[in-house]
Amino acid sequence: MNQYEEIKQGEKGALISIGAYIGLSAIKLGAGYWFASGALVADGFNNLTDIIASVAVLIGLRISQKPPDKDHPYGHFRAETIAALIASFIMATVGLQVIINTVRSLFSGEQTVPSLTSAWVALFAAACMGAVYLYNRRLANRINNQALHAAAKDNLSDTLVSIGAAIGIIGAQFGLPWLDPVAALAVGAIICKTAWDIFYSSTHALTDGFDANELMTLRSTIEGTKGVKSIKDIKARVHGSNVLIDVIVQVDPGLTLIESHRISDEIEQRMEGKHNIMSVHVHVEPHEEPYPGSGALH
Repeated sequence: MNQYEEIKQGEKGALISIGAYIGLSAIKLGAGYWFASGALVADGFNNLTDIIASVAVLIGLRISQKPPDKDHPYGHFRAETIAALIASFIMATVGLQVIINTVRSLFSGEQTVPSLTSAWVALFAAACMGAVYLYNRRLANRINNQALHAAAKDNLSDTLVSIGAAIGIIGAQFGLPWLDPVAALAVGAIICKTAWDIFYSSTHALTDGFDANELMTLRSTIEGTKGVKSIKDIKARVHGSNVLIDVIVQVDPGLTLIESHRISDEIEQRMEGKHNIMSVHVHVEPHEEPYPGSGALH
């Protein structure tokens, strides 16, 4: 399966999320108004905003499948990262809204006791969204897709919101109304933390940031290639779910052009086989031994 086929697979996860959010938001809003559950109504509106985030992920995946063109010689893979960034903004908005509404309800002193049935609806929704989360997480790990990873984290946050709503509703039945704001504040904080993690990883990738430890691992693989004397320079960046590497290696100056080219091919094969990296630009230079005693005087 090539990169474009993997992205096509990722569309399934986004479509499943959209379908789940549409169905669950309708159920939650209907049940919330019918059983007088403000928590369930808020959860339903939360899912309506999640539809927008999932559509953004789907659009990002569709754009990523466009082949390279005159303006985008490396392809359109970074559309995945932009989609994940948009999803993080929507998640942060939802998390802050949950926290603000909870604090506002604490100061207003509004307390209602909804029907216990609404708690079962919330738990059913949590189970459904939990199943969507597990599916999207497995698929995202299998195809290593950033946008789908963001969608899966969004699914998890919605699962937690529904559980928090159920806890609040059940607590109200037993005369423990404080459970509702405590659960809501915890859920809001978790959503904001998840949004920050997605935002950080997306902006880090968009600004060509790369993990230093992973770069050392890639460097050691290249250094272990037969014929490589040393590495003069190595750079790596993330392009969507792909890693692009530029490396300058030094080899025996007595090698022929064909032998040097063979070392370059070996580096590319090792990076693809060991790290699943298919875009490696290798520049070969002659290795120069330092003159004896050249570093003695300073």
